Amino acid sequence: MQLRLDALDTHLAKSLAPLYVITSDEHLLALEAADKIRKTARAQGYSEREVLVVERSFKWGALLAANQSQSLFGDRKLIELRIPTGKPGKDGGQALQEYVGALSPDNVTLITLPKLDWQTQKAAWVGTLQQAGVYIDIPLVERAQLPGWIGMRLAAQKQSADRQSVDFIADRVEGNLLAAHQELQKLALLHPEGKLSFEQVQDAVLNVARYDVFKLNEAMLSGDVARLVRMIEGLKGEGEALPLVLWAMAEEIRTLLKVKAGAAQGKSVGMLLKEYRIWGPREKLMEPALRRLKLSTLEAALQEAAQIDKMVKGLRAKAFAGDAWDALLQLGLKVARG
Repeated sequence: MQLRLDALDTHLAKSLAPLYVITSDEHLLALEAADKIRKTARAQGYSEREVLVVERSFKWGALLAANQSQSLFGDRKLIELRIPTGKPGKDGGQALQEYVGALSPDNVTLITLPKLDWQTQKAAWVGTLQQAGVYIDIPLVERAQLPGWIGMRLAAQKQSADRQSVDFIADRVEGNLLAAHQELQKLALLHPEGKLSFEQVQDAVLNVARYDVFKLNEAMLSGDVARLVRMIEGLKGEGEALPLVLWAMAEEIRTLLKVKAGAAQGKSVGMLLKEYRIWGPREKLMEPALRRLKLSTLEAALQEAAQIDKMVKGLRAKAFAGDAWDALLQLGLKVARG
């Protein structure tokens, strides 16, 4: 069965299943969920723990043997199987199906995986795990959800902060939830329970944000200029490859241009978005961006992206020389501001 992360505490208070599967790229939340399962297992007498990590030399027979072997002292056992790549291969997929078909009543099994891509999610072994155990798919905490998450974490340590302070924290921990957790714990150590002032937050919280190049387009589409500037400066500081950042932005501009041009010809924006495989959160950002941006602005932006590409490759004349990162920022601002 599939279980939401926020329902895990209630579930564990009632019963302990023989099989748990955690899949997520949000490492902090996956770790916390696994720790709750381990703690409950220990409390219910599963005192032995065996950890198996699927690496290149891993033999799947070891998993089947772990399920069948008995503890020397007759203790019940927690078996942890970690698959860092999320791809067990053909033999592994078959072994997993065999394993869950013969779960020992003396064991609890915890399987941890990264977020599975859409193709892997359709694999037979994934379906078997979902049917045989408690399957917990933990989504990423996106930037829009981060202030709420910070507020809940502060409340859990009996602290609070105003919106300005929470937004300040969110800006400095975006994309790095483990570091966000540490920064909030620091606030609990430095200050007593109650409401935190902006000065206390500002003095304590470090800038530990990590930016995903593919999230940059969210700021550009939504017109969030402050976030756009912050992300480009962060990506530059982290040493991200400029051609990759330029490619991601140019592809988004090219898609906007195609949809805008199609709409100008009388085609339905909804149909065009489906045609170009734009859905979910991106679709919600794309529609207001299309209303904000003129066709001529997008055409100019795409031409500008081509010039930046030449600048990156050293093909532009000296008269046009300049800092490619600054040019990239101006390109993003052109689209963000419309």
